[in-house]
Amino acid sequence: MDNYEYSELLKTLENKVENIKNIIKPQEIIKRLKEIEDLENSPSFWNDVKQAGIIGKEKTKISNLLKNYENAYNEVHNASELFDLANSENDLETIEALFNDASKLEDVIVNLEISMLLSGENDNKNAIVSIHPGAGGTESNDWASMLYRMYLRFCEREGFKVETLDFQEGDEAGIKNVSFLVKGDNAYGYLKAENGIHRLIRTSPFDSAGRRHTSFSSVMVSPELDDDIEIEIEEKDIRIDYYRASGAGGQHVNKTESAVRITHMPSGIVVQCQNDRSQHKNKATAFKMLKSRLYELELMKQQDEANSSEKSEIGWGHQIRSYVLFPFQQVKDNRSNKAFSQVDSILDGDIKKIIEGVLIAQKAKG
Repeated sequence: MDNYEYSELLKTLENKVENIKNIIKPQEIIKRLKEIEDLENSPSFWNDVKQAGIIGKEKTKISNLLKNYENAYNEVHNASELFDLANSENDLETIEALFNDASKLEDVIVNLEISMLLSGENDNKNAIVSIHPGAGGTESNDWASMLYRMYLRFCEREGFKVETLDFQEGDEAGIKNVSFLVKGDNAYGYLKAENGIHRLIRTSPFDSAGRRHTSFSSVMVSPELDDDIEIEIEEKDIRIDYYRASGAGGQHVNKTESAVRITHMPSGIVVQCQNDRSQHKNKATAFKMLKSRLYELELMKQQDEANSSEKSEIGWGHQIRSYVLFPFQQVKDNRSNKAFSQVDSILDGDIKKIIEGVLIAQKAKG
């Protein structure tokens, strides 16, 4: 990088900060935070715990957005001033240090962009994630288990808590189905980018001839609904099945029909839960999963996304991302059109940059 390139980078970043300022209006955020502070100081504020919780979430969200904006503004402004000063004094050491920190400066702006993109109505909610293997038996079941591990590692990296709702092992290897709840700030905002078909290309460890195989798995993500969101489900539209839990439930669970499967016939959505020894609790959780899926489906309809992953065939031509392990190593997302070579790291949960690239690309298209 030379002086001209760095100068152009600063101009680009300054323009981005200014554009974001015009969108988020920091002075209005400061004004709203003062209003919330006055509300919190009111003796009657905590009488309505539900409303207090809603306002508390709003405060956290806009406070983080303001903090990220101020941090980005200060970082870019300070770098620009230091660059001008170093140039005027021919301070080559400082200029070199600024060049070396250029990528960190860009990351600050990306963090601001992401915090702005995660300001949607449901982005700060917990996420319900389900992984379903496509056709292919053991191959696809194994791929589903690799994705499950990838998301568990991602959640661990980000400090999200995970609660398994349903887990069904494959007959020979991998998993047939898994559903889990991810709890944490902006869990849905991040994981919604994973909604779709994921394709794996590799030399199969289950093929004695060492041939290349292509496998598919579907990932479906929906926000965990708050209790104040009403979703009507007609009794005539559902079928409820009870069965013995399998997999990681323990011997006691397997002896009773504690697992619950609910089929919503009009939409074709099927949810199931076996994480608790109580059939009653599993049924309540399954209904919550169903409501979240129906809510997400309705949002997709409103956004004219007729080709949602829930209706897509889990196969060729529908994938959002491809993971190639052979004959070369690459992960490419079809929405951001970005390719990554650190395949092992990605499968170990290092997917934040991929997700952020998707969020930015979708915003640009929208």
